[in-house]
Parts: sequence; C-alpha cells; structure tokens
Amino acid sequence: MNGSPHTVSDVMSHTVVAVGRDAPFKEIVRLIDQWKVSALPVLEGEGRVVGVVSEADLLPKEEFRDSDPDRFMQQRRLPDLAKAGALTAGELMSTPAVTVHADAPVAQAARIMAQRKVKRLPVVSRKGLLEGIVSRVDLLKVFLRTDEELAQEVRREIVAPLFPAPLEAIEVEVSDGVVTLTGRMRDTSLVPVVARAVRAVEGVVDVTFQLANGSSGEPR
Repeated sequence: MNGSPHTVSDVMSHTVVAVGRDAPFKEIVRLIDQWKVSALPVLEGEGRVVGVVSEADLLPKEEFRDSDPDRFMQQRRLPDLAKAGALTAGELMSTPAVTVHADAPVAQAARIMAQRKVKRLPVVSRKGLLEGIVSRVDLLKVFLRTDEELAQEVRREIVAPLFPAPLEAIEVEVSDGVVTLTGRMRDTSLVPVVARAVRAVEGVVDVTFQLANGSSGEPR
C-alpha cells in the first residue's frame, strides 16, 4: 500500500461468501453466523450481483412473528411485512445492490457506506460481476500504515514540490498518524492548502504546524 490515494482493490477481501436467488432463509442465517458477516451478495448467472441480503432483511421474520399484520399495514410497513413472509434470498434481498468498483478510491467507498448506511459493499467489475467485498474494517486498514511511511509520502509528494530546499526547509515528523510540519514558510497563505493535501494522504489522522516565525497550528 504505497502512495495515495489508495483504492478499494488495496483493502478488499477477495474471498466472498455469496448465495443464489433460491438460497433458503435458514441457509442464509447459517452462512452469516458461520462466516461472521453482516450481509451476503446475491448472484445470478456467471456471478452478476443482483442484490444483497443483510441482517436487517432477515430481522422482520422474528419481529413480526407474533404481530397483527393489519396494524403494520396501517403503519405503511408493507416492505418489512413482505420480508417477514419471505423464504428465499430473492425474496429477502435489497435490490439493486449498492456496490463499488475495485479502482474506486477508499474515500469514495467510505462515503457510499455512510450515505447508504451499509456495513459492506460488494466489489464488482464494469459488467457487474463479483470480484470481492469491502467492509468498514477494511477501509480502516489505511490507518495501519507506519509513521515512517506517512512521513516519506508527505515529504515526497507535498513538501518537496511546494518547498524546494534550500529556499525553504520544512521538516516532517509523524507520531501516531499526526503529521507535524516544522520550519520556515515564506508564504503562510499556503498553510490551508498544505493542510488539505496532508490530510488527503491515506492514513493521516491530523496535521499541525510549528513555523519558524513563532506561529503554530493551522490558521482558521
């Protein structure tokens, strides 16, 4: 995982547990429990992703077990009520599936998960064929990069082009993912620009400045 931005292919899992449309309810529950996952892609044909069955899709079966159907129809919870009576993956699945491509930036996958409120995304080819799976914990792998890796990237990709030595000597130190830039910066209006660039490096937690003119932190 060298250089930024990292893509989904850098962090995704290639081993994926999936089911077909006809997979029965109890088989889906068994697979979710066995593999400790929160959702399963539903495939058809040569591996095209047509939907996803999640824990949330399965819960209505238990939720409505002793309930009065008329009351839930009055509350307009018809989709949940329908899933309570579903028997197969094709009847249970949420469709179309929320997916991502392998070459998408990690940040894009994170935004999709947050906006669509899902924990896992099937990774598909341009033809919609399953290639892998990416989860929330996979996206956090970028924060496993060492401080030295981060420091090298910040020096190479940001400091060297913007502050060529010996005109401006900017030192880079990283501790627990927090980048500190120390030295003399002639044009301090560049500080917000540099801050955004450093934060865009995958694995950086935050950035601060200790400038030779006595100012510190990031100007607001």
